[in-house]
Order: sequence, then structure tokens, then C-alpha cells
Amino acid sequence: MVAAIKATGLRKSYGDKLVLNGIDLYVPEGTIFALLGPNGAGKTTAVRILTTLTAADAGQARIAGHDLAENPDGVRAAIGVTGQFSAVDDKLTGRENLILMADLHRLGKVEGRRRADALLARFDLEEAAGKLAATYSGGMRRRLDLAMTLVGEPRVIFLDEPTTGLDPRSRRTMWEIIRELVAGGVTVFLTTQYLEEADELADQIAVLDHGRLVAQGSAAELKRRVPGGHIRLRFADPAEFDRAAGLFADAARDEESGTLRVPGDGDIPALRALLDRLDGAALRPEGLEIHTPDLDDVFLALTGPAPKGTGR
Repeated sequence: MVAAIKATGLRKSYGDKLVLNGIDLYVPEGTIFALLGPNGAGKTTAVRILTTLTAADAGQARIAGHDLAENPDGVRAAIGVTGQFSAVDDKLTGRENLILMADLHRLGKVEGRRRADALLARFDLEEAAGKLAATYSGGMRRRLDLAMTLVGEPRVIFLDEPTTGLDPRSRRTMWEIIRELVAGGVTVFLTTQYLEEADELADQIAVLDHGRLVAQGSAAELKRRVPGGHIRLRFADPAEFDRAAGLFADAARDEESGTLRVPGDGDIPALRALLDRLDGAALRPEGLEIHTPDLDDVFLALTGPAPKGTGR
């Protein structure tokens, strides 16, 4: 797959504080990549480097085909950045905010207004287009902020905590917008403190801790790295429950509910082997559920207290 973002050996220190310790990143085009990590892990510094706001001490990166060090203007032209705190101007209307961005991109009067109106429609802001942004709800402000980022039609978008402070309905609306962007070929680099958000959206997740990438993979792959997964079997017949308990000697028993918790990560080979054993013993559980650790478990297992000399 073609890389929208490819970085190798990114390193950054502030004085004697090592913030990034040689991280590698690979983000294919048209995907959502989530960077997770505790406060002080180096997420903000990584994003600042990739968006040309901070220079790395060492390492190389290409963003949308442009070398970060040799062609920062090309990188800036290809990316959009939506920060945790809205860049919306409260003294302007929604449409005026978009037209201002169009003017900054030098789109010309006709094209700028055409694009502003198209984005107002796309983000369901047409009715509020003439109202001051100061009157917008939190969800409307976030939609307007993202629309402003899209005025320049970026190929790669960096979203920093895009749903912070939003209610559940507004958060899910934002998720749908992000999915639609990616379906249209945009690449999204997401940082978030909501692990559910990364689980819901990201094709790939990287966990940054103490300036190092400690894990990377899909949500399912990361969950399988953490102990605690099991397959729960429920039996209505006490006799079948006893037989199954004898078949799976390592299973945890719950006599009251008639369930067994068989250790396993729930992947296809493990599940097939379990079903074969049940079939061989002529056992038919009333219910079967696969339980894997969630991203909270992954996050806690892979990250720890920050040592001295790291941060940001």
C-alpha cells in the first residue's frame, strides 16, 4: 500500500529531556491511524514534527509524498490540522469563517464561496451559516472547525482530540464524518484520550510510552497481546455442564449460572479447536461468547509511570 505517512527514527529532546526516542511510523493512504499514550508520552511532539511545527533532532519522514525536511511547504499544502481547541473565530459567522480560510488558501472569490457553501451543506451547517460562531453548540463548533480544515482539500488530516467535550450523540456524528472522509480517500492521523474512539475508528493503533512505540497493530491484534481473554460457555443442563467442566480442566467454573470460562484469545484456530472438542463429546452449549481484553486493558498493560527525563 502507498504510504501517506512514513517516518523512521524520529527523535526529539528538549534540553536533557528525551521526548521521542527514535520512533517509526507507517500509515497507508485512506486509513485511520490512532496514536495513543499517557500524558507526557510524546504524542504532541510527534504530531508537531509531522505537521512541520517542530523540527526533529534526528530521523526522516515523508508526508503525502513530500520530504518533511526538504519540502515543508509541500507537506503544509497537503495536510490539514484540527487541534483540540477550536480555531473558529467567534466574531464571524460560520460562512465567514470558511470564506476566511478560502481567502488564506488564495482560492479566489468565486471558488472560495462555492467551496464554503459546499462544506456548510456537507456538515449540516446551512441553517446556522449566517449565525455568529459564538452561538454554536460544541458539536457545531467541532464540525465547523473540521470543515475549515477541509477548505484546502488536504490529503492527510491530523485530528487532535476531535471529540473532547462532546456529548455522545455529537461524538458519534463526528465519527461518521471521519469515516466518510476516509471513504473519500483522505488519511486521518488521530490522537485521542478516548480509547473507545480509537477502537471504533482506527485501522491501526500505535501506543507511545516514554518516547518509544511499545506496540502497534489493529485493535484486535493489540487486545490479543494482553492476558485475560476467554470463551464463555453456558449450559442449561447440569449434567452437560459437569461433562464440559471435565473436558476443559483449565476452565473457571460458575456453578450458579452454569457457565465455564475457557482461557483463550478467541481467534479462529482456538475457536475451531474448542468447537471440535465440544462436537467430539456431543456437547451443545446454550450460549457461547468470546471475551477479549478491551483497549483500556491494553493501555494499562503497555504503559507505565514516566521516568525522569521524558515528557510532552
